[in-house]
Amino acid sequence: MTPQRTLFPIKKIAIVISACTFPITLYAEEAVIPDTITVTATRTERSSAEVPESIAIIDQKRLEQEKMYNIADALKGTPGVLIESTSGGYSSRMIVRGAGLKAQYGIREIMVLRDGVPITDPDSFTRMDFIDTQDIEQIEVSKGPGNIYATGSTGGAIHILSKSVFDDRRDQLRLGAGEFGQHNLHLRKAFMSETGNALAFTASHRKADNDWRRHNDFESNQFSIKSGFLPSENSELETEISYTKAQLNLPGDMNASQFEEYKRTGKQNNNDSAFKHSARNSEIFFFNSRLNVELGALTLKPRVYYNHWSHFHPVTGAINDTPGVNIWGTDLEFEYAHELIGKDSLVSGLTYRQDRNMSAKKYAYADITTAGPVITSTLSDRKGQLLEEQDEINTVYGFFLQENLRPNDRLLIDAGFRFDHITIEQNTWSSDTSYNYGMGGYVTNVGSGGNSEMKHSFDLFSPRVGISYKLNKHLTLFGNIAQGEQVPFASELESNSDLKNATSRSIEMGLKGRAHAWQFDLNAYVSEVQDEIINVRTNGESIYQNAGSTDKKGIEFSGSFQVLQEQIKGQLALGFNYAYSDFSYNEFSEIVYGMGPPTNYDRSGNQLPFIPKHYYSLNADYTHPSGIKARIQADSWGEYYLDNANSEKYGGYDFITSVNIGYAKGPHDISLNIQNLFDKRYAVEVEKDTGGDKSFSPGAPRSAMLSYRYQF
Repeated sequence: MTPQRTLFPIKKIAIVISACTFPITLYAEEAVIPDTITVTATRTERSSAEVPESIAIIDQKRLEQEKMYNIADALKGTPGVLIESTSGGYSSRMIVRGAGLKAQYGIREIMVLRDGVPITDPDSFTRMDFIDTQDIEQIEVSKGPGNIYATGSTGGAIHILSKSVFDDRRDQLRLGAGEFGQHNLHLRKAFMSETGNALAFTASHRKADNDWRRHNDFESNQFSIKSGFLPSENSELETEISYTKAQLNLPGDMNASQFEEYKRTGKQNNNDSAFKHSARNSEIFFFNSRLNVELGALTLKPRVYYNHWSHFHPVTGAINDTPGVNIWGTDLEFEYAHELIGKDSLVSGLTYRQDRNMSAKKYAYADITTAGPVITSTLSDRKGQLLEEQDEINTVYGFFLQENLRPNDRLLIDAGFRFDHITIEQNTWSSDTSYNYGMGGYVTNVGSGGNSEMKHSFDLFSPRVGISYKLNKHLTLFGNIAQGEQVPFASELESNSDLKNATSRSIEMGLKGRAHAWQFDLNAYVSEVQDEIINVRTNGESIYQNAGSTDKKGIEFSGSFQVLQEQIKGQLALGFNYAYSDFSYNEFSEIVYGMGPPTNYDRSGNQLPFIPKHYYSLNADYTHPSGIKARIQADSWGEYYLDNANSEKYGGYDFITSVNIGYAKGPHDISLNIQNLFDKRYAVEVEKDTGGDKSFSPGAPRSAMLSYRYQF
């Protein structure tokens, strides 16, 4: 029986918006501060207040106050974005308004771009290992479906903007050292010619022993060359070549007793798996080139890019050895300024991208201890018997178009869509031996191996209409209606070839305020997802299924207020971020696999696991004219259910606090960054599989890192 849906409390939202608006109107004579410029939502430069959707911007000031080992350092506290790193290295698990929940690692269902170039694969999986987190100028987060950048994803877009080759103000040397073997070294140097051409070199080294738990050291070395060339007065060409080599050992999750030991001692001495040598080691070459040509009212913005990566990835049951993946693509964009009903513009273009993963192999572990057929422990990550060899090709063809209408100075209308055709092809050879998750060991069935083929194609349509209206010089009202479609990941189709692509339809409304002493963003959204792809965990194995429909309702608020603005006493700003998320299965019959035949359980009406109803963050930022500066932030993640059955809750965590204290004088800047200031023992992630087994990923204990930066 389908449960009755609960209507979203629109009246309550209107009351909240009115309550926030009333005191703001008292400041009608204040001077408006310049707003941050963003390009992620519309592909055109626009102030964040004018964008008719929810968007968060992490600026350079905030980035310089973080140690930036991964993007989680910068995005924590962003309402609607749940992000944690369970490894302490470059990898992060990210969820935006519920999108990305199915991912066990990495980022899925969310388009991630760097300088307009997609780094997300055609089937929506994103690797963050080749992003130099020390070379970031700004991060923009566009939340929800229908983003004009987002190919095959429903969670929106994360746009990472690197430091421009034409900006020599960002030249610096940065050194850092801290507890648990943390080291950070970054160098950037740009050269500018008299004619405006530019060349920039960057090099970064990050390392951490993470010896508070076993098998979790991390190291990354990166180097890039950027060039900027001005072919004419109305054009510019930017090109980048980069190289990354990253090594990340994965410690694995703990069971309940191991987690209790961690809470007593602050150390993780073991994991709850027989596989003790999981890792993700990669080597990446990346090339991209972007041309910008202004031809009167027409601006051409073609991009081409190529990415070659290989990785060595021991996991549960198998060692993945990928000798080389080649990804190339192009984005042929143009913008046309015209006057249809005002000062309008049209953005359109074509996208092509292909991901070729050839001769990827899976091996058994060579060095193991067993009890009968059950593996009790791995002894190394040495490769044994070849279990599987696979060729995979993912291809996307896309077209996008958006009309930006500006009838007058107050009203702005965006209407557009993108259409993508995505094909996933696999050819697989498998041996007669495979890893059996239920038994926990390798099993040989003579005649079970051989060759197999898989091919799936998806047509994805993502329209969007958004309106923003400027009530006065401080307040802007906005709303949008959007649809996005989510393609299944290739490995998900391997587990269930009948998976359908998910469709998310969303309605959002909100209010943005900008003034000299304060700013805020308040929004509410209602989203329904048809055929959402759900991850069902059984005996450590992920099996993917479609839910009939999922309802997602939420309220998000982000605001800051300048409580002190004096030349002598300095500047003090207080900030508060909050997200309310009510995500439930409207229709979902979960298929649970055990020792017997599969069993269907009705999960309709249950809450989605891992998503807290309440998430909030407090921060304070102080700067003194003498050069002293400080920032403190405390994040709280509310309680959540551990499984689709809603059989148990975890209490989340409260006020995990980070502090950055620094002093800047001339070109010199020294800072002390402390994570988990009060040394709380907590879990960043708790899961429960269909058999009742729980797994815990611990949050890192208190750690301090001292950094010095010299600005050239």
